[in-house]
Amino acid sequence: MTSPFRARSRSAPPLVAVAHGSRDPGALRTVTALLGLVRSLRPGLRVELGHVELNEPLLPDTLDALPAGQAVLVPLLLGRGHHVKHDLPEAAAAAGHLSVRAAAPLGPHPLLAEALAGRLAETGWSAAGASRTGGVVLAAAGSRDADSARDAERTAALLSARLGGVPVLPAYASAAGPTVPAAVAALRAAGRHDAALASYFTAPGLFAARCARDAPGLPAASPLGAHPALARLVLHRYDEALARARTAARAPALRPVRGALARAR
Repeated sequence: MTSPFRARSRSAPPLVAVAHGSRDPGALRTVTALLGLVRSLRPGLRVELGHVELNEPLLPDTLDALPAGQAVLVPLLLGRGHHVKHDLPEAAAAAGHLSVRAAAPLGPHPLLAEALAGRLAETGWSAAGASRTGGVVLAAAGSRDADSARDAERTAALLSARLGGVPVLPAYASAAGPTVPAAVAALRAAGRHDAALASYFTAPGLFAARCARDAPGLPAASPLGAHPALARLVLHRYDEALARARTAARAPALRPVRGALARAR
């Protein structure tokens, strides 16, 4: 007998996960593993992958291969930068046979803080053991978009709360400041010598490797990858987008009803 959960998933729009792409061969393996975990959490849901650049399949090709109907883009991106604001809407508009709705980027969200804390714990660094002398550098790609920086700062605050108040400073590989070395120096100047590096990247790549190199001697967490909390967050963003679509579809029908009720009074 087919479960109602599985039946609903089969009738749901495909989830198209949008990764940035990287020349690092570990990036595609990592994202593929993450989406395998997403599929295991939502049996029957069609989950596809598209890249912004550097890896195949590229997002337009993934959308072109889908049958006519609906689709939901879930960016495997961590803030509101150029790709989220421009590249994804352009790709969605170009897919003329599809009605495409874009979900919010993954960050900020408490599930990201859970995944970041989990990756830090894998290094052996302990927030409990470093409550007075510890600190964390949240290493991110960086963007010229102020919203992206605000999203990283919000994630840093969520991670700090998750770690019991240990200070967390965002730092960037490019396009924004402070740099990773500057954030490490700031922590040490504040007496936070037991520092660690949290990798605010979905998968390995050029910037993730650069951030780790820029913090020699610090325990450096792996990118988020196929962490269970990240897989749950991907599905959460997908469900949010569908809920917004349902609300928007109901709104025009509700207005005449409300007007009729007001006149009846």
